[in-house]
Amino acid sequence: MHSFLIHNHGDDVAVAVHDVAHGSAAVAVAMDTGTDVTITTRSPIPLGHKVALKDLVEGSEVRKYGIRIGTTTADITAGDHVHTHNLKSARW
Repeated sequence: MHSFLIHNHGDDVAVAVHDVAHGSAAVAVAMDTGTDVTITTRSPIPLGHKVALKDLVEGSEVRKYGIRIGTTTADITAGDHVHTHNLKSARW
């Protein structure tokens, strides 16, 4: 069963389809290619929230849907919860 959806292959984050516990080896699927990726969560990821698929340094662009959705405000490690505490939205 998939725990995360990757909207476009190459995105930096995936979205939880259910609550995912800390330390889970969870599977994400890329919706456009069907490719599976396994990620170990470094914190709990609530339903609808994002998980980092790769390490991102502070100031990096974050891509979702194949487009830039924001910029990191701190270093992020693959498996980290990505949300307002470490991501500045590109919208505002």
